[in-house]
Amino acid sequence: MATSTALDAARSELQALLRAGAADEGSVVRLLDRLLLLAYELRASDLHFEPYEGSFRVRIRIDGQLQPCLAPPLTLRDRLVSRIKVLAKLDIAEKRLPQDGRLSLSLPGAAAADFRVSSLPTVHGEKLVLRLIDAAPAQLALDALGYDSAQQATLLQALARPHGMVLVTGPTGSGKTLSMYSCLQWLNRPGINICTAEDPVEIMLPGINQVSINEKAGLDFATALRAFLRQDPDVIMVGEIRDLETADMALKAAQTGHLVFSTLHTNDAPSTLLRLRQMGVAAHNIAASVVLITAQRLLRRLCTHCRQAVERPEALLRDAHCPPQWLDADWPVYQAQGCALCHGGYLGRVGVFEIMPVSAVMAELILREAGTVEMARQAAAEGVLDLRQAAWAKVKLGQTSVEEVLAHTYA
Repeated sequence: MATSTALDAARSELQALLRAGAADEGSVVRLLDRLLLLAYELRASDLHFEPYEGSFRVRIRIDGQLQPCLAPPLTLRDRLVSRIKVLAKLDIAEKRLPQDGRLSLSLPGAAAADFRVSSLPTVHGEKLVLRLIDAAPAQLALDALGYDSAQQATLLQALARPHGMVLVTGPTGSGKTLSMYSCLQWLNRPGINICTAEDPVEIMLPGINQVSINEKAGLDFATALRAFLRQDPDVIMVGEIRDLETADMALKAAQTGHLVFSTLHTNDAPSTLLRLRQMGVAAHNIAASVVLITAQRLLRRLCTHCRQAVERPEALLRDAHCPPQWLDADWPVYQAQGCALCHGGYLGRVGVFEIMPVSAVMAELILREAGTVEMARQAAAEGVLDLRQAAWAKVKLGQTSVEEVLAHTYA
């Protein structure tokens, strides 16, 4: 995979820091500070510190792709891990159980970069993953997420409702949290009482009452939700529906005058309805509560400075579920090239979304417990683009490549 000049330069700088002296404690501090700052400068989402039997490596995830960053000597492994755990307020003596924490890096201009820290005990030591949390206000705007105009209008109609449930689905790392925060920010007005239960709280939003789940202390999602209902809420956000108790309470809250947001780990919007039934939720509660489901993925965005137009692969597009009416139109297809400004031809990511409102016909299908194929067919009849079709729309706009569509969506 081609890499950017910036990442190559970062690797050289980190190696120079190691050569300058890895024996003293100050060098560990400088090395970690530089790693965190580079993650911020390169717009990375994660840093992985990974121990193995005879080696230790650091990898960085940029635009969804993990890439080698540094291979510190084994003698630095324990000191780097301890330094991170101290900064994240984790128990440095506990190496047998996973832990979660948070650290903040001061930046020039009095700003700060926040990282969520997760430790995992492996057979060769603790693996740490640091996730960069970008809380910039511009990132929390619905316009910046990648919805097309029709999808955003449908979403805003759901947000304007006084009650009902909006579910956001997708795999880990698909941007669900950012989408929910953006919806909450849109709703965040002086006349609205918003309460959230999160595990953990990732972005602090002034004006919103945020609760961090602490299961060791007995504060789980169901407990928080029960407390919320005594706090006169207008909008409730439950970070994730994990069990039947939480699902039932959230759905009933959506039926009794509250707008409720939550997430599920499903592959697409129609299968979310089946997942709720599999958890034991009654079909009539689903039909009466859920007003909209959005499934999403993140695709790498083509660098506009070096992308190159190529001949459109008509047969591939047809076989890969590109809408027939789009094949009749004349639009270019671009592929990644790579330059000094990007990472292998890509710079940043763009969201693709399947926005499925629960119409009256869809509610009838839920009540008679129809399968996902029948519900997907009805959604298509109502004009809902599935994830593959939404991804082709991004190719049509020149925002991403055919390779990204095929790698991250399915027909």
